Amino acid sequence: MIKREPRLKFTQEGKASPQLKKAIHKVKKAEAKADVARAKIPKKAVKEKVTDPTTGKVTTKIRFVDKKPPSELLRTATTTPLNTLSGMAHREISQYEDENIGLKASHFAESGVESGARLTESAIHAQRLRPYRKAAAAERKLEKANLNALYKKVEGKQPSSNPLSRLQQRRNIRKQYAAEKAKQNVGTVKRAAENAGKAVERIKEAAKKTVGFVQRHRKGLLAAGGMMLVLAFMLNVFSSCSVILQSLGTSVAASTYPSEDEDMLGAEAVYCEMEIALKEYLDTYESTHDYDEYHFDLDEIEHDPYVLISILTALKGGEWTLAEMADTLILLFQEQYTLTEDAVTETRYKTETRTGTKTVTDPDTGEETEVPYEYEVEVPYEYTICSVTLRSFNLSHLPVYIMDSDQFSSYAVYMSTLGNRPDLFPTSPYVGKYTNGYMDYEIPPEALDDEQFAAIITEAEKYLGYPYVWGGSSPSTSFDCSGFVSWVINHSGWDVGRLGVDALYGICTLVSAAEAKPGDLVFFQGTYDTTGMSHVGIYVGNSTMIHCGDPISYANLNSSYWQAHFAGFGRLP
Repeated sequence: MIKREPRLKFTQEGKASPQLKKAIHKVKKAEAKADVARAKIPKKAVKEKVTDPTTGKVTTKIRFVDKKPPSELLRTATTTPLNTLSGMAHREISQYEDENIGLKASHFAESGVESGARLTESAIHAQRLRPYRKAAAAERKLEKANLNALYKKVEGKQPSSNPLSRLQQRRNIRKQYAAEKAKQNVGTVKRAAENAGKAVERIKEAAKKTVGFVQRHRKGLLAAGGMMLVLAFMLNVFSSCSVILQSLGTSVAASTYPSEDEDMLGAEAVYCEMEIALKEYLDTYESTHDYDEYHFDLDEIEHDPYVLISILTALKGGEWTLAEMADTLILLFQEQYTLTEDAVTETRYKTETRTGTKTVTDPDTGEETEVPYEYEVEVPYEYTICSVTLRSFNLSHLPVYIMDSDQFSSYAVYMSTLGNRPDLFPTSPYVGKYTNGYMDYEIPPEALDDEQFAAIITEAEKYLGYPYVWGGSSPSTSFDCSGFVSWVINHSGWDVGRLGVDALYGICTLVSAAEAKPGDLVFFQGTYDTTGMSHVGIYVGNSTMIHCGDPISYANLNSSYWQAHFAGFGRLP
């Protein structure tokens, strides 16, 4: 739920203060906007029993509370029955659509309608979240206004020309404010912790309902599938479908996730819950720790569900259950995220004004008296700086380090097909990459007159559509960018071994853009956070390259992205 910021109270004296007047006005304005935004959150009626302490009489009252915002995880789980049925139907139809243009056209139209429906559903979900997001933003602005008013109030009572003292004052105010807010929100925090523990169970239950739905309607689904088969056979009565079915059956079985939807959705939910807990810990770090200064260097907390499920399936070597992979999920999480908290305490000094007494002798009478006076001293104090660092090792980079060659090959196969389940996590960006094809390009005939380039492009085009797999260096594991280029040139007349991007750059002779010809390598910098060259492709002429993107495809070098990262051309020895 959205945390409500404290509503500050000001005395008449404070309201009249010129120094506070503007700050108070901003607070009141922010409070009004926050109240309006919160009022737009959908409400629900809750019955509450109230006991009169004097008579013991119990009465029931109705109060209205904010509805909880719709859960993204729960939405994914509860929409799975529709996605599952749709996926089954599409898989049946797609086996025969290439044989009949009418079936293909109707299937394409149906897919378009379903895509539109999914986009509409996503838009509706975003619209439902809108009032919650606006309320949260308004509360954040109110917090800023509250703190500014408190700064002004304290500065008015305890003015200081020392910038260090003012800085310390502000830190103390922030700590006190956070502490008071934590007290007010203790019930909310406790409920949130309890709800977090129940979230996985809710999603598992939704997944069970999905599986139950399919099982309960298995006969109906089989009948529907049978009708599709009959239709396909009628439309293709003169086609030899048996051979196609056998080959498709073998390849589909080898690349399909074998586990139950309940377990796969449950594994994704468990991993998301661990990420949510980590994010919550970092978001509330300053209010739950007592340091003077904080430095945060935090990577993104994110992963792709298809990468996670493909890793689990490849490691297991087949079907698995959530209970079997519970420890593996924790180990993967620990491999992906590394949190470091380093608190350093140093001695600093501040100037304090103190009052003392000294003896003064009257020059006329010789009488001695004690008089007060002020003096300044440098006082040491401890100042603690906490540096919090979160490093996220991309989950898709883990397989090359934790798998043997057979597991790595299986992982690549599952990723290339998304386990034949694009319906399982339809919001994953991989769905668009791996189901919408790749950019193709027709090599000009004159370029193929160069036998060496002809050998290169013949080998390279064998792997169009293969997925990008970090560390991959062969067709059995798929490729990353340098693995792809190394494989192609090693099978086209060179013998350089498996080289990284920087090493490929090192064996090349740099040439200008005007001198570049088909078969040269093209290098890029800054495509991800690394030093030196970060990406490489094979130039094919006409401002075009073939490279291991995601998936392997051709790409136009004149696009703004590649122009921004372009480093140069290199000619192989």
